Amino acid sequence: MTVTGITKRFGELVANDTISLELDKGEILALLGENGAGKSTLVSILFGHYTADAGEIYVNGQLLPPGDPKAALAAGIGMVHQHFTLADNLSVLDNIRIGSEPLWQPFTRQREARDKLRAVALQFGLTVELDARVGSLSVGERQRVEILKALYRGARILILDEPTAVLTPQESEGLFEVLAQMVAQGLAIIFISHKLGEVLRVSNRVAVLRAGKLVAQAKAQGTSQAQLAQWMVGHAIDAPVRRPAQSVGDAVCVLKSVSTGSGRERLEQVSLTLKAGEIVAIAGVSGNGQVALAELLCGTRQAASGEVLFLGKAMPQHPAELVALGVARIPEDRHAVGVVGDLPVWENAVSERLRSPAFSRWGWVRRTQARHYAKKVMEAFDVRGGGPMVAARALSGGNMQKLILGRALTQPAQTVVNSAALQSHSVPRLIIAHQPTWGLDIGAVAYVQSQLIAARDAGAAVLVISDDLDEVLTLGDRVVVMHAGQLTDAKPALDWSREAIGLAMAGVGQH
Repeated sequence: MTVTGITKRFGELVANDTISLELDKGEILALLGENGAGKSTLVSILFGHYTADAGEIYVNGQLLPPGDPKAALAAGIGMVHQHFTLADNLSVLDNIRIGSEPLWQPFTRQREARDKLRAVALQFGLTVELDARVGSLSVGERQRVEILKALYRGARILILDEPTAVLTPQESEGLFEVLAQMVAQGLAIIFISHKLGEVLRVSNRVAVLRAGKLVAQAKAQGTSQAQLAQWMVGHAIDAPVRRPAQSVGDAVCVLKSVSTGSGRERLEQVSLTLKAGEIVAIAGVSGNGQVALAELLCGTRQAASGEVLFLGKAMPQHPAELVALGVARIPEDRHAVGVVGDLPVWENAVSERLRSPAFSRWGWVRRTQARHYAKKVMEAFDVRGGGPMVAARALSGGNMQKLILGRALTQPAQTVVNSAALQSHSVPRLIIAHQPTWGLDIGAVAYVQSQLIAARDAGAAVLVISDDLDEVLTLGDRVVVMHAGQLTDAKPALDWSREAIGLAMAGVGQH
């Protein structure tokens, strides 16, 4: 594949600025960049979802018609998205066949499809039960189905978007073995990931975008993670260094044999203690009860049985009461739950404490104080993209997350009238950080993680729920693994190996 001079504008924003790249057969090219660097726009152009304003794409010497996904598929371009597009109630075979046969065909070619799939699976080492319902498969198996779906349609160029984001370490190793078989047989792969260690391990070359421009290309061998990070952001990044908790205090929140509801997203006899001055990190594949735990501690879900204590008393079941008591949340979905996109930044900044005396009196919102508070939060947490009056939806993902982080970590005084009042705030007693760096670029990740460590050092009890094993091991003083609504014993992070965590994430080992 040859990409020459690709340019794409959205109004005044130049998302891709004259980008030229080459991808050879039997090669893995890692595509890196911060949020907003232009990666998604570029691969959307390659796959025909967007039409470039300028530039051309050639596949095997043939010009690829712009803005035509069918033409991209016919040219052998396949894409596996980070969030899978599979029907849980259908079999693996039926999921792969969807869209591959004409609707007006009077009969199905199931036998031919089964034989072809078996051959493809054998060729690339992608073992999966074709008659299994997708809803019963593990995350790693679902990813194999997505890859099989692309290969079944004849893909020779495969775009993988964050392929290891929700995999266990063992599943990631299995994926890397599959990729090695693919390139050995002449496939070309574009590998998009924020895990720089994996990038250097699996790729032959790296290409780095920054602010829509291609700023660096290099062979993976001989390139360091620090160099990649500097190319991505334009300056050196000081990643948080793992430091043990200095002073662990008393229990802030205690769960005793707590269960909630039924279904996959549930808790089953969960016991856990969260202490002041300590970060407890929960590892696990999404969908194993993490949402239930976060909602329980934020007051939006109730326990069916068991006991939840906060500061030695039964935990209130109303979110506003918990906020008033010093419980802060960083929700998993910043767009749907973290902010209201149509409201300005200042309203989002005070939304969880709107009824507090700091921001309201006699039923009236104290707009001056609220806007002043929002401005100080934006300054303290480096929220860029406009002032307090800008709509929250206009912020980038990283800046939106910084706003949520600032709102969570900044406890306002009764009356916020000056910067001294803001600086004198105390940290929350309990912080629930659910996927705090999901989808963020390396600079924003380092910033968010450093702020959580600072909150711990200031005496907060912090619960981090993350799919990112590197993040779990970087932040966690104690680490717990969640699987099927249950928790393993909490152990110091240094007592866990990556292999042991991976096995526990897959349900193998002690609960």
